[in-house]
Amino acid sequence: MDEQIRKEEPTFRKGSKRKRTQHECDVCEKVFRYPSKLVSHMRTHTNERPYECDVCEKRFTTSGNLTNHMRTHTNERPYECDVCEKRFTTSGNLTNHMRFHTNEKPFECDVCDEAFRQLGHLQSHMRIHTNEKPYECDFCERHFSQLGTLQNHVRIHTNEKPYECEVCERCFRESSTLKVHMRIHTNEKPYECEACEMKFRQSSNFRRHMRTQH
Repeated sequence: MDEQIRKEEPTFRKGSKRKRTQHECDVCEKVFRYPSKLVSHMRTHTNERPYECDVCEKRFTTSGNLTNHMRTHTNERPYECDVCEKRFTTSGNLTNHMRFHTNEKPFECDVCDEAFRQLGHLQSHMRIHTNEKPYECDFCERHFSQLGTLQNHVRIHTNEKPYECEVCERCFRESSTLKVHMRIHTNEKPYECEACEMKFRQSSNFRRHMRTQH
């Protein structure tokens, strides 16, 4: 009897591969190799954030995200670029940075073939084609395709101006506006007309010059 049982037991020859069990999300049908990955993924649907920062009480879905976040408080940057020695808090940020040196753009748009260094940039770009605007203003219900654009818009309602000029202390809603303003102090004029060599601080003034003068 024992001999019969042993014969019926499945055997795996050395080098053979067992079929891996796949774990599927009941909500979006995404499949994961490991159950722990599925558990972490489900928190994107439930919005559960069990990992809390002891410093600022911000909460995260995974312990890894909390670990990365803690480096913003400790200023730890363990990942260094081999080319320019710039340091980063996460390996993903280093990977994205390296593509500036290699000019690698692995994420390509299926519609217009434009390529991007980061997946997030491709996803944002795709909304140009789909006209998707998932970010809604709580004040006026206006919709935006980019989170950053919504954040800048909300400051119109709150009158928040977080970007301050270190020279004259004037404040601005957007970092880009501060950048243009700083050229008043530095006298930087990066836009040059090839026809007459006249230079401008702002691209809008440069374009107006090209339309009216040339």
